[in-house]
Formats: sequence, C-alpha cells, structure tokens
Amino acid sequence: MLPLTLLKSSTTLPLLVELKSGTTYNGRLISCDHYMNLNLREVVCTSSDGSQFWKLNECYIRGSSIKYLRLPEEAVENVKEEEKRESHGGRGYGGRRRG
Repeated sequence: MLPLTLLKSSTTLPLLVELKSGTTYNGRLISCDHYMNLNLREVVCTSSDGSQFWKLNECYIRGSSIKYLRLPEEAVENVKEEEKRESHGGRGYGGRRRG
C-alpha cells in the first residue's frame, strides 16, 4: 500500500496534520496531489505550544512542511477493500489465453 494511495482514499475523512514547526491542523481532507500538498476543510489549527486555537473554513498545507499525518483506521480499511476488488476484477485474468 503506497502512502499517496492511502491519503487519496482518505478524502472527506478527518485528519490530523502536524507540521515541522509543531503547529497542528485537524480537519477533513478535500484533496491532495503527488507532492502531498493538502486541502483541508472545517479546520482547527493549534499553535505549537498549544496556547492558541484558530478555526478555519478551509486551508492549504504544503507537503514539504508536513512532519506527520494521523489518519483514521477507516482509511486503511478502505484501501484494503479497493485492493481486493482490483485484484479480483482486473483485466487479463481468467478466460482463454493467447499464445
């Protein structure tokens, strides 16, 4: 399971992002790209020392500033289900073979 596959399957799920600076963002993932840049919605931002909080409707986080991500267990289960479906329903398996 690739990290970006896991992240893309987490769209609309709650997500915690900690930046290298220590600031944390809790929100719902809207989208991500192959640089791991994230768009979050309904975000609560917490300062690195935990003394200040901000509520944001939407925010953009640059992938190179991310220290770690915390995804719900549901995201891992979604990817496993997708992988099972793809392995059983892919093209070129079964039937008559040429050659």
